[in-house]
Amino acid sequence: MSEAEISVSTAETSPILRTLSIEVGSKRVKKAFDRAYKDLAKQVRVKGFRPGKAPRSVLERLYGAGLAEDLEKTLVNETLFEAVQQSGVEPVAEPDIQSRPPVADVPFAYTAAIEVKPPITLPELTGLPASRPAITVDESEVDEEIERTLASRAPFVDVEGAGAEDGHHVTIDYKGTIDGELFEGGSADNAVLEIGSGRFIPGFEEQLKGAKVGDDVTVDVTFPDDYPAEDVAGKSAQFAVTVRGIQKKEAAELDDAFVQSLGDEKVETVDALKAQIRGNLETQRAQSADQEARKTVVDSLIERTEFEVPPGMIQRRLQQRLEMAHQQLGQFMPQEELQQQLQRWQEEWRPDAERDVRESLLLEAVADEKAFEVTPEEVTEKIESQAAEQGVAPDRMREMYESRGLLVGLESQICEEKALEFLLAEAKVEETTGT
Repeated sequence: MSEAEISVSTAETSPILRTLSIEVGSKRVKKAFDRAYKDLAKQVRVKGFRPGKAPRSVLERLYGAGLAEDLEKTLVNETLFEAVQQSGVEPVAEPDIQSRPPVADVPFAYTAAIEVKPPITLPELTGLPASRPAITVDESEVDEEIERTLASRAPFVDVEGAGAEDGHHVTIDYKGTIDGELFEGGSADNAVLEIGSGRFIPGFEEQLKGAKVGDDVTVDVTFPDDYPAEDVAGKSAQFAVTVRGIQKKEAAELDDAFVQSLGDEKVETVDALKAQIRGNLETQRAQSADQEARKTVVDSLIERTEFEVPPGMIQRRLQQRLEMAHQQLGQFMPQEELQQQLQRWQEEWRPDAERDVRESLLLEAVADEKAFEVTPEEVTEKIESQAAEQGVAPDRMREMYESRGLLVGLESQICEEKALEFLLAEAKVEETTGT
């Protein structure tokens, strides 16, 4: 398309908004109408005329209004991209289009309101305050982790001559009835439940406390009103239960033999296990401390830098969060309940989405000011790292980035990471202790 067919003027409506006034030449509009009516003539049948032979005047009278509305969308779609390129504006969200149906042989004019990145004036980047929690691990925390390891490896042993208690695993046969009639899903043999876990119907487990192997117990319960099986929800039921077995975990003994049973050839003694646990806890806390330092230095930069954030960028970031939540929870929650929750998150998460966008824009501004660049080697290293985390081949990971056009985004991510590391290196970091 030549410049004679489209003209664009740009107005700065606000620091984050540009309004493009776009005019498509009359020749272009005429061609669009001619083509549309030619195609229409082939598709419709008009009484009194052979297929494809209805005069344009007849078609205009019958279909003109609808065809003009269709051409309005077509002309915008065909010209908007070039108009944006011609203007030099870089959109950060979908443009807001204002237009009217075109008229044949008359220039077609419309406007596009386009959000752009805001101008950012950075403050002094040296000495920004940040905080980093001190890394401490108490001996009691190591002991707690040891206890969890012992509990997870504890073997089950039969309980002889004693009643069921919280924590015991009880094997039962049961038959459930409502108004004296068996109901679907209400019977089972050799079912195992943990007393006190709350996994059965409320009140069921409590009524088995004290029961011994071989005992027959009658359990009376009421299904919750929101029970998934609607045919029993809210109804009272009676279960005839026979206790077939009771088991409990027997605490494992902490010694070198137990440590060796864990299967780590590098850790074969109690002292070595404790050292490993301490090291793991310190590593985890160092990672958390690093995240806190990064967050607080960015918070300091945000506090010192005023600029308007394009609403479209916030909405896009919010939508990404909501879509991720939908994917993660879709198989675990009823759709109606999930949609209600997503609706609540739509507002609750908006401040966090705005902060994410502010952070990204600021780090990009820092990277630009410091002229950080990304080398091909750094991109390769990043791809290999992500491939290792996800357990896929690096070549396949790169192919995914290239096929989806994501390499530019990956380079931007690396640049932002460089900017963040620069801010931390230049920050005034205070070490904090927990209260």
